[in-house]
Amino acid sequence: MAATTAASLPRLSLPPPAALPAVTSSRFRPDLASVPSRRRVGLRLHRSPVAPAAAASSPSAPSSSPEPGSGIGDALGGVAIFSAATGEPVLIRDLWDQNEGMAVVALLRHFGCPCCWELALTLKDAKERFDSAGVKLIAVGVGTPDKARILAERLPFPLDYLYADPERKAYDLLGLYFGVGRTFFNPASVKVFSRFDSLKEATKNYTIEATPDDRPSVLQQGGMFVFKGKELLYARKDEGTGDHAPLDDVLNICCKVPVA
Repeated sequence: MAATTAASLPRLSLPPPAALPAVTSSRFRPDLASVPSRRRVGLRLHRSPVAPAAAASSPSAPSSSPEPGSGIGDALGGVAIFSAATGEPVLIRDLWDQNEGMAVVALLRHFGCPCCWELALTLKDAKERFDSAGVKLIAVGVGTPDKARILAERLPFPLDYLYADPERKAYDLLGLYFGVGRTFFNPASVKVFSRFDSLKEATKNYTIEATPDDRPSVLQQGGMFVFKGKELLYARKDEGTGDHAPLDDVLNICCKVPVA
């Protein structure tokens, strides 16, 4: 039965062995050597959200939080990503009110990852609740805008809330995990098997064509972040493939914080 179940799901596209970079740690970045000046903000590992109120009630606490005064909101705001709708670059700080506006910034894996399609569908289904709370939803994936449009059209997902980060600049700045071990061998990834129905639903129209041409990008993990203005309220790194932030935790943070 297990073999039949696994065979009915789309398979993750992998680069041939010769195309994979030599990975010595989960923090490897193949492009850092060519971009020595890239600004990075370190995130220390903790087992609680930034917002104290959620710490006691959340059984699945975020894996990382910036230190107070890290300026991560300012740093992230200066990163340029690409609109899936127009293909044009946009600064992250221009996507919501940087004084009092609230935003959920969901960094998916790459657009050809079945688990990315599952998370995108979950966010789409929750969008009405975000809208009711006055919270801007921003979904970012690894790949080019044309790859993002494949997901948006086939899932479907609203283009106006979908963005592409082909060079993984936001992922690198936030210190999200990267590497073979995190992608394929992390124990957190087994959570995917408990969500077979939702994964199957999300990938009904799946196509491998959404996978980035830059094959090492399939080794990127995602994360979830909630901001009020520039202030970071919630931060969670995905420990492995499919290890998404519990949506109830995210919604609790959004609903508990007054929106101007």
